[in-house]
Order: sequence, then structure tokens, then C-alpha cells
Amino acid sequence: MNNPMRRSDDESMSVWQDFEYPAEPLPVLAEDTTADVCIVGAGIAGLSTAYLLANEGRNVVVLDAWGLAAGETGRTTAHLTAVLDERFFELEKLFGEDGARLAAESHMSAIHRIESIVRTEGIECDFERLDGFLVALDDDQRADFDKEAPAVKRAGFADVKVESGVPVAGINMPAPTLCFPAQATFNIAKYIYGLAGVVQKLGGRIFVGSDVDLVKGGDDACVRTKAGFSVAAKQIVVATNTPINDMVKMHTKQAAYRTYVIGYRVPKDSYPGFLLWDMADPYHYARVVRGDENDTLIVGGEDHKTGQAINMDARYQLLDQWTRQYFATLGPITHRWSGQVMEPVDSLAFIGRNPGHEGNVFIATGDSGNGMTHGTIAGMLITDLIQGRPNDWEKLYDPARKSIKSAGEFISENANVVGSLVKEWVTPGDVDNVQAIAPGEGAIVRCGANKIAVHRDAGGQLHQLSAACTHLGCVVQWNHGEKSWDCPCHGSRFDVDGRVLNGPATANLGPAKVDDTSA
Repeated sequence: MNNPMRRSDDESMSVWQDFEYPAEPLPVLAEDTTADVCIVGAGIAGLSTAYLLANEGRNVVVLDAWGLAAGETGRTTAHLTAVLDERFFELEKLFGEDGARLAAESHMSAIHRIESIVRTEGIECDFERLDGFLVALDDDQRADFDKEAPAVKRAGFADVKVESGVPVAGINMPAPTLCFPAQATFNIAKYIYGLAGVVQKLGGRIFVGSDVDLVKGGDDACVRTKAGFSVAAKQIVVATNTPINDMVKMHTKQAAYRTYVIGYRVPKDSYPGFLLWDMADPYHYARVVRGDENDTLIVGGEDHKTGQAINMDARYQLLDQWTRQYFATLGPITHRWSGQVMEPVDSLAFIGRNPGHEGNVFIATGDSGNGMTHGTIAGMLITDLIQGRPNDWEKLYDPARKSIKSAGEFISENANVVGSLVKEWVTPGDVDNVQAIAPGEGAIVRCGANKIAVHRDAGGQLHQLSAACTHLGCVVQWNHGEKSWDCPCHGSRFDVDGRVLNGPATANLGPAKVDDTSA
């Protein structure tokens, strides 16, 4: 595998992974070392934190199991917006008007900070300021639109305008629209590679291919890799999409969802820069990615809980149908990929000190579909906390926060987890006989009291693994679209060889065997 942004040749390729990036490889951690701050994860949250701390003279070490932006940062659609997944009238119910206003302020501040970094450090990443459009396409969406329009004003969007349609040539949406100025887009991979280069110039050290299996806080805080090498640090930041240092607590507060993206080649500059979201549930979203000869229109949506859907091809078909209904200029489909978002029960990310008694371990998780700005907020907020400065957003994003108003969602999501755990261990396998598994596909097979994850490679050879997720033992499910084993409980994912792709699991799937002719 030659692409440093890809974890596996089997997974789909995002538009960001299709660009050319510096070929000089980063090192693997091959000896014990020390740092002021050790950061686990080289996505936008980890590298934003590394940059801001290194800029203040802190000695930082960044560890990643794969490579720069090889995780969910490289599978984003890279919207830079303060128009959040949850409507502001709903955020007011959960956090009050002041909390909703702080949420909007923090995300706008993140956009400003990214722009400042791009300008200051000279990072060429196609950063572009533009308008974002929130559109209500049917009666149900319009009912929410009528509540959202005054709520965004209360949240501080003084310049938002109400339009009778999306004022972008080539988009046919004659429906009530809120126009948000001063949002932005960029090329996330170019930004991450540029940011990593600056971190290194500031003295920061970045190690890839360095899987972490231990995060220990306290007086003798350290991070250890599976290869047995350690980084002793004063503070630790876990920025791994979902925390790998917490077995249960944080994972009861959020749920993993797969989201799907389709990309169309379109003529250069056939669309102006824009961001667009409808108000469906799950919602659809769109933007343009600039290229040298052509642009790419990318459209996403059709979310579902990780490990709890079968027909991934249908998701792409629905996205294509939606896009062709509203967009006039479309070339051939060039990309189809999916990513994973963590949905908090109360809609906002968890950023700050890890709950418990270890005051020197920090986490950033719960991106809720706004990972680019949440990740940048994480860098800003965690830097302030480590540097001992007050930050107005600390309480809003506190990972230890509790909300009675979100108790219903908390109960619902955790009941879903328990249901998945119990159901999958007592039901039959996906197939009665492994001969039914086609080359390149996988299925769960029951073998007595056990369940086996069986994959047949392109050459016809079977590969058997234990189907028990190494996090809490839920039965993984085959993901046809990404050729992976996905856990329906907390979103851990494994490649066809059982290697961890996503936490919270840190251990690979164990071995198992099943007869090649019968289940």
C-alpha cells in the first residue's frame, strides 16, 4: 500500500486520498522518549493541538497507528461551518440560549483560526470563504425551518438572510433557505500535511505506524505502543475519533454512525464555492472540491448506526437520486466512500479533561458531523487548559457534563447497544454454509456457541476470525462497502485480517477456525 493516507487497500478511496502528497515517510516510534505533551492521533484534532502547543514552546510528540489524516479526518467532506448538525432551537433546549450562542461562537472561532493558520504559515490548501445554505425541502423540514430562523439570530448569526431558494447557478431548490455568510471550505489533506510540516519545524515529533495500547495518566503518565516503546509525558491528549483510553464511560455518551459520500466530476468552476445542507433526518450535504483540471461535486448523507445496515450500495443509489433531482451539472461518478461520525447524546463534542481522577489526560471526541471545526476547537480549548488559561467553552464541551434533558437519547442509544449485544449472540449466522460466501465478501457463521467472522479473499481462500469485538464482546458485522468488520455496539472496526481500524477497541480480532464445507 503506497498511499500514506489509506489504512487498507480494501477500503474505499476518498477524494482527498486521490491527490499527490509528499512522499517522504514519517518515522515509526522505535525507542522510548519523553515529551511535555504526548498526543495520540494525527488527524485534525491531534495536529491542531500539536501545532498550537508547539507554537507556545511545548515539546510535543504525536503518535498515530496509521499515518497523517489516515483515519476519519481523511474521510470527511471538510465543511468549515458553524451551522451545526443539531438545530439551534434544539441546542437552546439542551444548553440554553447562552450555550447555543457559545456553540456558534466556538465554531466560527475555529474557522477564523484555521484561516489565520493558513495565512500565517503559508499553507496552500484551497481555503475559500463562502456562503452556506440551509434549505427546507418539504413540509416537515419547513416546520423546523420556522423555528430555526429566529434561533440562529439569537445564536449570534446577525447577517443570516432568508431566501426563497438556493441562489447558486446549477442548483434547483426553490425552497425556504437560510443563507449563512463567512463559512468556508478547504482541502483537508493539504491542510494536514502543511500543518504537520509546521509542527516539525517547531520541534514537534510525529511518529506513524505506532499503534498505542496503553494510556496512563497521573504522576508517571505515559503512552505505550504495541511495539513496547513508551513516551513519558506531563500531559496526554487522546484525539482518536473515539477514545481508546476509556472502556465504557465515554462510549455510553455517544454512538457511532456511518455516513456516505458520492463524488461527481464537474467542469472547472462550473459551480461557485458553496456549502449546502437540507433539513432531512438524516440530512444531505454538498460542496465543491477544487481540482487542477476539473472540480468534484461531493454529496453526502444516508447515515445509519455503524454495523446496523446491510445494503451499502443502496445508500449510494439514494444519494445519486437525491443529487440528480437538484443539481444540473453532473459528470461521471468518480468517488464513493463512507466515513464514521460520533454522535453525542446531547449533540456537542466532548473536549477537555478525561472524566476521572487523572487531571493530565485530555480527550477530544463526539464530532457529530462537524469534525473539522470540533477538531480545531479541541486544539484551542485543550491548549488553553494545558497552559492554565481560562476558556469560555470549557464547561460547554466538558466530557464529564451530564444533562437531564438528553436522558431520553442516552437511554435509547444504550438500549440499542444492549439489544445488539444480546441479539447477535443468540441468532443464527448470516449464512448456513461458508460455501455461500462469495470471493471478496464476508459473513458471520455460527459454530456451536461461537460466532466466526469469515472472509473469502479474491483467490477463494477463507480467513476466519473470532466475531467478538475486542472492546466489549459484541458480534461484529460485515461491511460490504468498506470490506471491514464493524461493531454495532460502539463502532470499533477491523480490516479483513482483523487489525483495528477504529477504536474504542485497541486489540485485533482473535483467531478462529471453521470447516470449509459446513458451518
